[in-house]
Amino acid sequence: MDAKAKQALLTKLRERFDENMHRHEGIEWADVQARLEANEAKLRSLRAMEQTGGEPDVIGRDEQTGEYIFCDCSPESPSGRRSVCYDRAALESRKANRPETSAMEMAREMGIELLTEDEYFALQKLGPFDTKTSSWLKTPLEVRRLGGALFGDYRFGRVFIYHNGAQSYYASRGFRGILRV
Repeated sequence: MDAKAKQALLTKLRERFDENMHRHEGIEWADVQARLEANEAKLRSLRAMEQTGGEPDVIGRDEQTGEYIFCDCSPESPSGRRSVCYDRAALESRKANRPETSAMEMAREMGIELLTEDEYFALQKLGPFDTKTSSWLKTPLEVRRLGGALFGDYRFGRVFIYHNGAQSYYASRGFRGILRV
């Protein structure tokens, strides 16, 4: 990433950070920026999150590792990551109408992870997300082995976690990512 693009990204992240202090009380932007500037790979991941509509922001800090936790905070599932099935196996199982890629593949290429159920519940405490869309979640292996995958959304004032066939995909279902810096 060239210096101009890097500065534009840092400026955008700083603006979002300042506008949403309730997401990261007690965290100073200067500390976050120092970590980001020391890790080009994490900046590329954040740029990919931003370019696909994720609106990444700091949502906490891991007390054990000291890492800052970025998450997609767009009101709805990121628009540039929708209409994907869960993983490569699900994609290959489709006989017709295959999507271009899968949530797990796209996340890996971006250098991020899908949110777990617990992370999704924690995110929803910061505000209602996915009120019109839904997001694939990191699915436990025992569920995935049976052909399913989990997704979540926010309806009727609460968070719902559901299951679907991993090979399914919908225009309103994408995925949210999490990144530790």
